[in-house]
Amino acid sequence: MQFIWSVQSEWLKKKRSLAVWLVVVGGFFTPTIVIIARLVYPNHAAVLYAKHGFWRSLWQNSWESMAIFLLPMGCILIVSLITQLEYKNNAWKQVYTLPISLTTIFCAKLAVIFLMVGQFFVFFNIGIYLSAVIPCLLLRDVPYPQDPIPFLAFLAEDLYYFIDCLPIIALQYLLSLQYKNFLLPIGIGFMFWVGSLAVLSWQYGYTIPYTYCMLQFLKSSGSGKAVIPTSNLQNLASSYFVGLISIAYLMFLTKKEKG
Repeated sequence: MQFIWSVQSEWLKKKRSLAVWLVVVGGFFTPTIVIIARLVYPNHAAVLYAKHGFWRSLWQNSWESMAIFLLPMGCILIVSLITQLEYKNNAWKQVYTLPISLTTIFCAKLAVIFLMVGQFFVFFNIGIYLSAVIPCLLLRDVPYPQDPIPFLAFLAEDLYYFIDCLPIIALQYLLSLQYKNFLLPIGIGFMFWVGSLAVLSWQYGYTIPYTYCMLQFLKSSGSGKAVIPTSNLQNLASSYFVGLISIAYLMFLTKKEKG
């Protein structure tokens, strides 16, 4: 119960933070662009909706910007914003005086981050469906797609992408807990993200954990723009996450300056 109360407390703290708007805007950003493009070019939309494999095509097109840019950057910003709430309000000392363990504090904040990233995925999936439906409702010549939606396949890919972003969450959490300066963890995360783009064609590019979302997209789309490792991407991501979050936990427990 103590953990549940802590999670509820952390969830209330983030209500008026920028992280809430980041999740909503980030989740619906790409689908909104797709809707606008369909409405601006209705003739092109009619052809696309009549083709076989519409849902798969829409899914891949929507995930391109998400996997390469929005999801990595979204995770970097969400983790930094949630963790920095205490520094911003100078409230870490108050948190440490609560009758709860450091482990509970650490896990509660991490749980809220997971929930927000999960929201990010939910909003994005809803947005993808709306980007298919809204043009049908507004454009007379655009029919509803006849292909069935491959729900299970899409849910599986959502899970893969969620696992792939876990190392980003872990490393950003580690950095954000250690540094008071809000821009430092974001700057380091941004450099890792740019570096990931540069090493995609390198055979050992998978050693940088920020590449996994990108590699997953390129693997599922069949693109030859990157060297896909023979090892399972989700296993690599999980291993990185366990290692990084363990280091973050130990550093949090042994941090000398608390508050």
